[in-house]
Amino acid sequence: MILYEYPLNEGARTMLRLERLFGRLNLLVQRDADVDHHHALMTVFEVMELLGRSDLKGDLMRELDRQRLALQGYRDNPAVAQEPLETLIAQFSGAFEGLNRLTGKLGSEITSNEWLMALRGRAAVPGGTFEFDAPGYHAWLHRPVASRRADLQRWTAGLQAVATGVQLIMGLVREAGQPVRAAAPGGQFQQSLPAGKAYQLLRVLLDDRLDVVPEITGHRLMVAIRFLRADTEGRLKPAGDDVTFEFALCA
Repeated sequence: MILYEYPLNEGARTMLRLERLFGRLNLLVQRDADVDHHHALMTVFEVMELLGRSDLKGDLMRELDRQRLALQGYRDNPAVAQEPLETLIAQFSGAFEGLNRLTGKLGSEITSNEWLMALRGRAAVPGGTFEFDAPGYHAWLHRPVASRRADLQRWTAGLQAVATGVQLIMGLVREAGQPVRAAAPGGQFQQSLPAGKAYQLLRVLLDDRLDVVPEITGHRLMVAIRFLRADTEGRLKPAGDDVTFEFALCA
């Protein structure tokens, strides 16, 4: 099975991107090879590009507070297990406070590091981080694994509050969606969205044996999916087949 996730607003799009990047970063930092730590740093620079585009800190704090207040509304509800609920509320409160304690711009530990900023500039040039252009970076990649990992963890420590906030928000958003079976006659599917309810995410689950790719469009009133199939040269064209799949709309 293959899961596709499509954001239905710009905030969800940014959080999905950050979630994927932080997931990749954590994986690469734990590995030992110098090429993995190279790509870990390149991922940090991608994160910094996203963090510099909007008031992400304020947006995350508002969303964390909104979700925390919604969770508090389930207190004393006999249908809800109270101990896990209180744990979740505490996690959202902790993430909110973690972001609130951050001073200055997000990622300032990185932007204030001249060596990293020079490397970020070199990374924008294809092949610009090789030893003949960046000998200091080449030397860093040959330092012991534990030393490189400690540097990466120190440089990204200030981003962990962002990563935690994004993870909590997206986790709760996904939990709000109930998967349903659907059919797309001729590979076409449309679903109107109820007025007055803001959905953030569409999740589509496909059997990989169908060998189709969903082309998803959506906004606050409707989502549409067109299923495509790659030809022998990799170009995607309308599949034309009836497709059965699962989808969930997450608020």
